Amino acid sequence: MITVNPDGKIMVRRCLVTLRPFRLFVLGIGFFSLCFLMTSLGSQFSARRPGDSPFTIRTEVLGGPESRGVLRKMSDLLELMVKRMDTLARLENGSELHRAAGDGHFAVDRFPPGAGLMERIQAIAQNVSDIAVKVDQILRHSLLLHSKGGARGTPLPPGVSEGRRDQCEAPSDPKFPDCSGKVEWMRARWTSDPCYAFFGVDGTECSFLTYLSEVEWFCPPLPWRNQTAAQMAPKPLPKVQAVFRSNLSHLLELMGSGKESLIFMKKRTKRLTAQWALAAQRLARKLGSVWRDQKQILVHIGFLTEESGDVFSPRVLKGGPLGEMVQWADILATLYVLGHGLRITVSLKELQSNLGVPPGRGNCPLAMPLPFDLIYTDYHGLQQMKQHMGLSFKQYRCRIRVIDTFGTEPAYNHEEYATLHGYRTNWGYWNLHPRQFMTMFPHTPDNSFMGFVSEELNETEKQLIKGGKASNMAVVYGKEASIWKLQGKEKFLGILNKYMEIHGTVYYESQRPPEVPAFVKNHGLLPQPEFQQLLRKAKLFIGFGFPYEGPAPLEAIANGCVFLQSRFSPPHSSLNHEFFRGKPTSREVFSQHPYAENFIGKPHVWTVDYNNSEEFEAAIKAIMRTQVDPYLPYEYTCEGMLERIHAYIQHQDFCAAPGPAPLGARAPPSPFVLAPNATHLEWAQNASLAPGAWPPAHSLRAWLATAGRACTDACLDHGLICEPSFFPFLNSQDAFQNPAASASCRRSRCCSAARAPAPSTTDCAPAGTSARARWPCAGTVCEAGPRRSSLPQEKAPADSQLQRPARPSTPPLELPSLAGKCTEQTGARDWGGPLIHGRVPTAPPPRPRARGSVVAKQLWGW
Repeated sequence: MITVNPDGKIMVRRCLVTLRPFRLFVLGIGFFSLCFLMTSLGSQFSARRPGDSPFTIRTEVLGGPESRGVLRKMSDLLELMVKRMDTLARLENGSELHRAAGDGHFAVDRFPPGAGLMERIQAIAQNVSDIAVKVDQILRHSLLLHSKGGARGTPLPPGVSEGRRDQCEAPSDPKFPDCSGKVEWMRARWTSDPCYAFFGVDGTECSFLTYLSEVEWFCPPLPWRNQTAAQMAPKPLPKVQAVFRSNLSHLLELMGSGKESLIFMKKRTKRLTAQWALAAQRLARKLGSVWRDQKQILVHIGFLTEESGDVFSPRVLKGGPLGEMVQWADILATLYVLGHGLRITVSLKELQSNLGVPPGRGNCPLAMPLPFDLIYTDYHGLQQMKQHMGLSFKQYRCRIRVIDTFGTEPAYNHEEYATLHGYRTNWGYWNLHPRQFMTMFPHTPDNSFMGFVSEELNETEKQLIKGGKASNMAVVYGKEASIWKLQGKEKFLGILNKYMEIHGTVYYESQRPPEVPAFVKNHGLLPQPEFQQLLRKAKLFIGFGFPYEGPAPLEAIANGCVFLQSRFSPPHSSLNHEFFRGKPTSREVFSQHPYAENFIGKPHVWTVDYNNSEEFEAAIKAIMRTQVDPYLPYEYTCEGMLERIHAYIQHQDFCAAPGPAPLGARAPPSPFVLAPNATHLEWAQNASLAPGAWPPAHSLRAWLATAGRACTDACLDHGLICEPSFFPFLNSQDAFQNPAASASCRRSRCCSAARAPAPSTTDCAPAGTSARARWPCAGTVCEAGPRRSSLPQEKAPADSQLQRPARPSTPPLELPSLAGKCTEQTGARDWGGPLIHGRVPTAPPPRPRARGSVVAKQLWGW
């Protein structure tokens, strides 16, 4: 029998415990790193010329990108090693503590050796890291001395000769005041982003100046550089005419797949293919032989990227909001049908690839000129582009169009103004032109009205719907159970249940949602075609006050339903409602769907106080007695959206800056004349038409508003739209030197409506003040023709009070006929013009209501 000394057992056990496999692995990495570092440095010292000092470092080797790359890799390796050691140490200590609970006498033996070893390994790693940092500092200092002294062998960027090294100093040029400061910044931070090395920066003064003069523009061009090569810009591609497309199969391929949101968008586009094709034929006939430039367009849907969270895709099949995806699907279809080149991205990696973002952290400009004429994105995409485009974002932001559901007011858009006056939010202060924000509904002419489309019925389908309507069937607007948590809903739903059978389309998985009352027939979440069929049978589509301004009410009205919604008192806004808090707008919402209330109105839209049981019940009875036809405003048809977006693409140019006025030039005479009825100013027939202006200047009408009346309301009172691009024409003394204006000015203060630091902050005579302002309104630009209304004229709502002023010497102000002639010489048919920033009065006067066919076609058409 063999006996073993107990002391030997303990010694072997302690060795095995101390030298665990992971510790051996870590020691091996540390030893390898030390050897690698010494080998690299030894090779640098050994590669010296005859006659050099043994301690002379060859800067052309050490200063090169390869050597510095080695140092960076070693530093990263050491950092990773320390992190892994800490993690493994925590795991080991945790396991040892667990085992020590059952075997206490081993705990004392195990912890000191392990803890001491970890400390020693970390100390070695720290020493190696310190050596790498010191070596890097020595190399930078040596390179700096050699570049200034012209030492032999100093590496310089291409194009530098031996006699030009002394010119690599920051020049003191008053035209480039930031040059020296940028050079100092580059000396200290050029390794902070790999993109600088991508552009050839290697730590030398010459590389700094070359980068700052040729890639960025903070320093003057170096005189010894090849300026021809540096300033060569790619030749612009020849202009190509855009041709309408009717086959959308390639668009479906461009949209991609893999996300439920994309699948929903593709199904919608495929379902509307026939209507898009028919609309393209109609618009092609209207435009005739007008040349349309084909634009290269990038569409980046930022809210669908994984980096932004993509909260929409998982909720598509669970009753989540679909309004944004409806609009994006229609935007893609519109751009493609109009014949433009299209790129679609839904990931940050795709965005960087298409923009030409250099590798790094986004501090450098793009590696190539932007290959796109226009970029359509959202606020998420806007933020992503700003983070990765560097200085190129400021250069190219005029090409961006931001799809913004609820709009952005100028006070929130202008960074300086927003900061000084408390308008800063997470979504504002971008300093874009207000028209670059494109909304779902025409909330305000401040922004451009993008819109979406609803399915348009033919005459046969309309007759079938009229014959198949159930007079006592109501459908509730709300697919998520949370919408049904509205307090007090039992009261008005109980009243509705006395007269109608109530249907719901609330999503559920296994059990009926408890928020839905038992008397409601819930169909669950329906596919879009089945939901359309349900609307075609129903008499009423009722909203609970949320969601705001969605596409569903327009779809219901287009299918012959009456939309019933709640009136908000007080109106909802960012001041009193959580949903609007943080959004870049102070707009007050008086109902769930203001567009439907103000521009469609009765008999299709009823807005009542749900807290008033008598008013609510009276509305239900009146709706049951009212017969309505399916109705869809033209601006929400495929043809209307094609026409509108075509006008934006052809006429909106936010990159062209107006040239300065010549010194000593006299202001031109006022182009205005008093209208024959002495009510407003018009553009004189013999005045210059300001070529290139859009909308055309001859459509300007200047009206004097009553005290406290904002431009939006004042123009709408006359069936017109406030047009801020006309403010420069009114911002002169001559514009007020006429009998009507003089009389008004004597009674109260007149305001120069365009006196603002920037177009994004135009704000004058805010509502609630005593000032009276002459506001620029935009009239019809097409040749007047017989009006074609989607509704019989005798069905116009009684509360529509819009009056059109008569002008004896000119044709009466009528709506632009859809069949009327509109040529490029007279401008676009109409426009989605912006509105100056105004504030809603505390107690607004009764707002005029008008049908979409009466106002919206004129104001937000083409």
